[in-house]
Amino acid sequence: MPHVKLHIPGPVEVSEKTFKALCSPMIGHRGQGFKDLYGKIQPQLQNLLGTRQLVYLSTSSAWGVMEGAVRNLVQKKVLNCMCGAFSDKWFDVSKKCGKAAEALQVDWGSPIRAEAVDQKLATGEFDAITLIHNETSTGTMSPLADIAALKKKYPDVMFIVDAVSSMTAVPLGFDALGIDVLLAGTQKAFALPPGLAVFVASPAALAKAATAKDRGYYFDFVEFEKNARESMTPSTPAIPHIYALGSKLDEFFAEGLDARYARHRKTNKMVHDWAARHGFTLFPEKGFESVTLTCVNNGAKPGGRIVDAAKLQKLVKERGFLIDGGYGKIKGTTFRLSNMGDETEATMAQLIAALDEAMKSL
Repeated sequence: MPHVKLHIPGPVEVSEKTFKALCSPMIGHRGQGFKDLYGKIQPQLQNLLGTRQLVYLSTSSAWGVMEGAVRNLVQKKVLNCMCGAFSDKWFDVSKKCGKAAEALQVDWGSPIRAEAVDQKLATGEFDAITLIHNETSTGTMSPLADIAALKKKYPDVMFIVDAVSSMTAVPLGFDALGIDVLLAGTQKAFALPPGLAVFVASPAALAKAATAKDRGYYFDFVEFEKNARESMTPSTPAIPHIYALGSKLDEFFAEGLDARYARHRKTNKMVHDWAARHGFTLFPEKGFESVTLTCVNNGAKPGGRIVDAAKLQKLVKERGFLIDGGYGKIKGTTFRLSNMGDETEATMAQLIAALDEAMKSL
């Protein structure tokens, strides 16, 4: 079967170079070889995330770390900031973990705003909040820096941030933000296969985790820290993924992080320009659009052109590209196009040419 190139919000396209790195010879995960591998990429990860803290590797999806953060850090009540399918799910996860939780719900397509978070935290009811920086279901990016600035006002509240689809595509200075947990899976902007998560925790988060008697085992933050000091992981790591992560990190720094961020902005604008040229509007509130994917309004909100999203997806697939037909309650009334990972202006031009051809048949 011919390969269909992925332009869905994740997993994204994986390069041949990365696949070759995945096939590196196996090593023992408790030997010096693994310590050397982790030790090499640790400073790169710290540079990437703007932190002096150790960066942890979890053989899981990001949801494992998201649930782990709730188990480690919520003792009183968690405020789940909800603006789309995945942030909405975190509220459900919190309750299934047996935690007291409250929803800060906004309309899909709207961002979480610092003012709303401030109003909730001022009640003194919460000892943690969860936020998805870049909500992939709606293509909406909330103003992380503005929200993180509230940490100074509420130092005892744990700020837990999912950057699954923004990490490596936009600057995320963990120490400068002053938040407590920053996490991501590697199948999105990292352009790796699914199965590995990276995260970092503040000293305050680690201290609080140490007091949690029901934090579990697999995602015990204290164990991650203890093992990372020795360039180890608490449980068996996905060694092939870590080889591939090392390869990607070398690519990131060879390109330069600023150049990488600029490339994502340029390729994202190409998709926005395509949508406008064909009469579409975008689903997110203006000024809060994702930099890594585009959620095109296709009837979910008033205004703009409407097409048969399923037919468009089929026509584009026949031309060798897979786009997404919308997610959850806005499936079909939106569709999504990814520009994250390794995509360049040249590769995005190929997708746009296929989209233009497909539009002629609608």
